[in-house]
Amino acid sequence: MCKLRKVLLLAPFLVFLAACAETQLAVHTVKEMGPSAPAGGKGTYKVGKPYQVGGTWYYPKEDFNYDETGIASWYGPGFQGKSTANGEAFDQFALSAAHRTLPLPSAVRVTNLGNGRAINLRVNDRGPFSKNRIIDLSRKAAQLLGFEGKGTARVRVEILPAESRRMAAIAQGKEVDSATAPAVPRETVVAEVLTDTPGVSVSASTTPKTVQAARLPSTITVKNDSTVVQLPVQPTEIFVQVGAFGQMHNAIRLGARLNSIGASRITQAKVGGARIYRVRLGPLATVGDADRLLATLDANGYRDAQIIVE
Repeated sequence: MCKLRKVLLLAPFLVFLAACAETQLAVHTVKEMGPSAPAGGKGTYKVGKPYQVGGTWYYPKEDFNYDETGIASWYGPGFQGKSTANGEAFDQFALSAAHRTLPLPSAVRVTNLGNGRAINLRVNDRGPFSKNRIIDLSRKAAQLLGFEGKGTARVRVEILPAESRRMAAIAQGKEVDSATAPAVPRETVVAEVLTDTPGVSVSASTTPKTVQAARLPSTITVKNDSTVVQLPVQPTEIFVQVGAFGQMHNAIRLGARLNSIGASRITQAKVGGARIYRVRLGPLATVGDADRLLATLDANGYRDAQIIVE
């Protein structure tokens, strides 16, 4: 009876551990742990050749016009002190990120489209290698942007061209004129304590009205002199895009085939001056809903489907 009582007392604790393990797995399995970085090791400048992970090809390049919206994840436990893709030591308490194609290192601004918080980060690693995530942030960055507890967030990622060029020059050992070359900017801030959580239809694309995100009492200074600023953001929706075509009839045909999975919509857009017709499912309430729909589509042979945030 005594042993049975111990087992019963332990059961809730074991369930809690299993739930924690599942959450960590969902957040962190998009990256694989590499070797530990050598003591005092310095990172190098790296663009890299095209590479393949999980059957998907990635094409690294210098892109100083990079600006993308999508889903961000974060990583930290289990990677502390490991070597990043350009040889730096990963620090989950620093403001850094992993990106699939941007040069290493680069500077980006990441804005949480749910609450308007924005920070500048150093990209020094590769990942996340999942087509439903566009960037993987350090744990500290996720905390400051207010989504550590959720695991994911809708974000906008913009490269900072001048700061990225300066990082590249320093990493390559080139001389940098500190009087003219800007450092990664830090806004003037007021100190504040952060908490860890804060059928087929055809239609033309519409632009949502700009709204002010829930205001923070002030902007925020953190211990390592990094900053969080509050920006106005637009309301966003999550879709899964299954295809894009130059001819309307092809889009309608795909939309009809998708009826067994969900109601689709066709939106029009211009890319490079050409009109395209995008076939999408949604909008979806949560990132989890989008992940599950993407898995269903993949199982039904629609392997090029991707999550879109607009």
